[in-house]
Amino acid sequence: MDESKKNERLKQLTDIQYNVTQKAGTERPFQNEFYDNAAKGIYVDIVSGKPLFSSTDQYDAGCGWPSFTKPIDEAEVKEHKDRTHGMIRTEVKSVDADSHLGHVFPDGPQDKGGLRYCINSAALRFIPVDKLDDEGYQAYKKIFE
Repeated sequence: MDESKKNERLKQLTDIQYNVTQKAGTERPFQNEFYDNAAKGIYVDIVSGKPLFSSTDQYDAGCGWPSFTKPIDEAEVKEHKDRTHGMIRTEVKSVDADSHLGHVFPDGPQDKGGLRYCINSAALRFIPVDKLDDEGYQAYKKIFE
């Protein structure tokens, strides 16, 4: 992502969006926008707008954050070890904007690959299926056909 575009987008973020995406913060469980979202659509990086996750891969993990079995395109997320808070976890960041998204854990549904991408709502923007064309994400409609 172009640095000037990124800086412009960062200025538009709310405090929680900035804290989560730029300072690796975490929003409160069960008190965030998408933890129980049942609508069909895609989730994009709040900073870059790159598509990251689909509602077709979202499930209720009971953890209080949106959980997904996989990203739309694994090339759009990167992972690295996170040793903060006295734990060893795997952090998930967006490739394009380097936004902190959340963490991935090996306790997801086994029939879907066994991973749980536990993602902060504040790092995401949801695009409902019926708005994909309007928002320029028409290529992702095929996920829902």
